[in-house]
Amino acid sequence: MRSMLVLAALTALASGCVSQSKYNELTAEAENLDNRLKEEKRAREDLEAKVRDLEEKNAAHEKDKEALNSRLTTAESRLTANAAERHALEQKNLELSALNDELAKSTRKLAAAKEALEKKSAEYENLAQSLKQEISEGKIQLSELQGRMTVQLKDKILFASGSSRVNKEGQEALVKIADALKSVQGRIIRVEGHTDDVPTPKDGPFPSNWELSLARAMAVVRALQDAGVDPTFLSAAGYGQYQPIAPNDSPENRSLNRRIEIVLAAKAGGR
Repeated sequence: MRSMLVLAALTALASGCVSQSKYNELTAEAENLDNRLKEEKRAREDLEAKVRDLEEKNAAHEKDKEALNSRLTTAESRLTANAAERHALEQKNLELSALNDELAKSTRKLAAAKEALEKKSAEYENLAQSLKQEISEGKIQLSELQGRMTVQLKDKILFASGSSRVNKEGQEALVKIADALKSVQGRIIRVEGHTDDVPTPKDGPFPSNWELSLARAMAVVRALQDAGVDPTFLSAAGYGQYQPIAPNDSPENRSLNRRIEIVLAAKAGGR
């Protein structure tokens, strides 16, 4: 632009169309325009440089943004996983707490049941002391469970084979048992007769083991009454061979089944 103005001014001056002052004016204007053009060019270059810088920074920011988004996604995934793990752990803790509570309840119930099983009544202690020798010799077994006490006597201690008459050894044992039972209150005393499965002799006094077991139970009841036990607490039952405590497959097991059991149980209403 400046060159064109200068050329135009020289041409006009040479042809005498303009004065020297006009020429100078045009030349100054040309220089001014040239300077402005250079300034605008520099400004444009500066702007272009700034644009490139901004574009680079924007590209870098985009990369940073992608990296941050990736980290954020990873963090959110971990947070979700951690939350799930915490929830699962909390559930397990709740389940464990419930199990511990249930275990504590079961332990307390077990302790109470054990205490009830181990707790012996006054009658049991009296009988155990009175029959200490017979128990140690294995002639008599004494047990108590949930308030139900049983004195088990082998038949040979009380009776001769096939007989319902209490022998001398049996009388002595029943006197000791009676002494411990005299103070019994609020209980029934049931004498139960049991036999093995060997049939009674056809020519004997008992048609079957039913009669033999009941006759022996009745004989023990009479012996206890004679020894001072209140008869209003006494009863007798015969079970024959039908409630064995061992298989009737050997002499030893049949001997176990031939027995008298004196059962003390709570009486309805008590006394």
